[in-house]
Amino acid sequence: MSTFESTDLLWSPPPDARDRSHLGKFWDLAETRTGRLFEDYKALHSWSVDEPEFFWGLYAEYARIVMDEPATEIKGPDVMPGTQWFLGARLNYAKNMLQRRDDKTALIARTEEGEIARISYSELYNEVELCVDAMRNVGIQSGDRIAGIIGNGIEAVVAFLAGASMGAVWSSCSPDFGVAAAVDRLGQIQPKLLFATAAYRYGGREFSCTDAVHTVAKGLNGLEQVILVGNLPHDHRHDPRVTVWTEFMDRPNPEPLRFEPLPFDHPLYILFSSGTTGSPKCMVHGVGGSLIQHRKEHQLHTDLTSEDVMISLTTTGWMMWNWLVSGLAEGATLVLYDGNPAYPSAEMPWMLIDELDITIFSTSAAFIEACIRADIPQSQHTSLRVVLPTGSPVSPRAFHWIQAATGPDVRISSMSGGTDIVSCFVHGNPLLPVYAGEIQCLGLGMDVAAFDTKGRLVRGAKAELVCRKPFPSMPVRFWNDPDGSSYHRAYFDTYPDVWHHGDFIEITDRGGVIMYGRSDSTLNPRGVRIGTSEIYRPIEPIIWISDALAAGLPRGAEEEVVLFLVLSDGAGITPTRERELREIIRSASSPRHVPRHFVQVPDVPRTRNGKLAELTVARILRGEDITNRESLSNPECLHVFAETRDALMAESVG
Repeated sequence: MSTFESTDLLWSPPPDARDRSHLGKFWDLAETRTGRLFEDYKALHSWSVDEPEFFWGLYAEYARIVMDEPATEIKGPDVMPGTQWFLGARLNYAKNMLQRRDDKTALIARTEEGEIARISYSELYNEVELCVDAMRNVGIQSGDRIAGIIGNGIEAVVAFLAGASMGAVWSSCSPDFGVAAAVDRLGQIQPKLLFATAAYRYGGREFSCTDAVHTVAKGLNGLEQVILVGNLPHDHRHDPRVTVWTEFMDRPNPEPLRFEPLPFDHPLYILFSSGTTGSPKCMVHGVGGSLIQHRKEHQLHTDLTSEDVMISLTTTGWMMWNWLVSGLAEGATLVLYDGNPAYPSAEMPWMLIDELDITIFSTSAAFIEACIRADIPQSQHTSLRVVLPTGSPVSPRAFHWIQAATGPDVRISSMSGGTDIVSCFVHGNPLLPVYAGEIQCLGLGMDVAAFDTKGRLVRGAKAELVCRKPFPSMPVRFWNDPDGSSYHRAYFDTYPDVWHHGDFIEITDRGGVIMYGRSDSTLNPRGVRIGTSEIYRPIEPIIWISDALAAGLPRGAEEEVVLFLVLSDGAGITPTRERELREIIRSASSPRHVPRHFVQVPDVPRTRNGKLAELTVARILRGEDITNRESLSNPECLHVFAETRDALMAESVG
């Protein structure tokens, strides 16, 4: 059985990387403007957080962010939350996305069954113009909410940009969301328009959405019109609020497209927390903060250029969709994939890379693990230059697999952040080496640190991810949170005036970051805090394990670790296998990491974005109710965990 360490060097930047990369060019500009020499990335990062006004103002200039009115002040006084950025500025997100208006391909939409649609930048501009004219005809104004229960296709991007051009606020779910999950989210924001997919394909099957959309629409107060993308069934044609995309967009003489100049913190979109432990939180993200943060991440950390073709295996219900769309500002080509990325096999996206000459590939850590389990053939992909794994901790084994599967010249630019900031705290870097299992650096402008439970700075050991200073992509506010108490409670109750993100990390001596998963799912056997990834990583190479989830079972004042295993064969967890697991985990981590119980289950719960729903299982083991099952992709498996809890507790009593 092979083992991989985070000390393994996988990639080093080529000699001309600084001359060719966005980061190198910005680095040179920063040295010229400051009159200082930044001897390494650590020095550049320190400047970016010590002098945020200088950094963010200079970056806005470098990125050529289009502002209709310039800022009178880059940053107001530090307040967490509530810091104001680019005071007095007026700008429009959609205007920045649609600067290019030529025949270069803007979007390639690819369906699971192989259908491809392409749209150029000039055609995209025209489609947005038609959609804005249709929206104005319905009465949409700045500040109104428009929503989507919609697949990852061209129509979703057009509707979003159309709303953004006029100051409307976008929010979306993927079409596989159940009625309750969609209403739990969209019902809180009361959209006036709903763009919805009539039917979608996933895993080779077709699913009709029209009945579900009709039910959701009835639960949305203030909804004025539903626009179905696809065919409208005969029994829905009697509803005057329902039309189809082609009819909605049939505007023979549209008014010329106008971009509403908006304040920097004007709402752009509303994103939702996963909702696995309660009602989803509505996080309002601003026009300027989202734009400048995404541009920084695309240019300086990903090294996106106008020559790139970028894909993210995402849905419209994950923040990576919002992040991907912002790539239009660079003039790149974006690939929108709609369907199951592992159908008919996990080899499909790798074939798609070659088919469409994709250069930047963003995917989830869960998909990479699925490729490893499926033993996908590893072959070189000549167009590919950057892989962006995210969504959950990426193991050293996964790093090694990606490098072997893509070639020695491909940079693994892992990143981590979340819906909360619609961006990332830690990133890849075209000027730094890549080590297995380690994210390359802290994001520029992000004062990220690791704190212990008493708020003391930690380095070289596992601790809580915090951000000590404000940054532009913090939520503007939470929806329906007039006094800001929910917002404050979510991030600032643990460490006063410091953003507490809820991730367990280690900042290494070389400045990289190792992710250990959510700290609020951290295990605590015998008073020792353990990240679940410290249990998962040692057992990843075991071929008879296809998935795993660890959670804590309360036992009086103590906590016992239960490791739930999905097996790839029918042999079960035999005494021999249990001894093997105990020895592997003990040797790789410590005796305290060895679970008390090993339980075979048919499946483990995951969110709709593919993340392990560890908190859900933890709540079940504590005997608590699960209030939002529809936030999970497979809630039908939860009963097994409740049954396990009852059996283990009865065993204890016996």
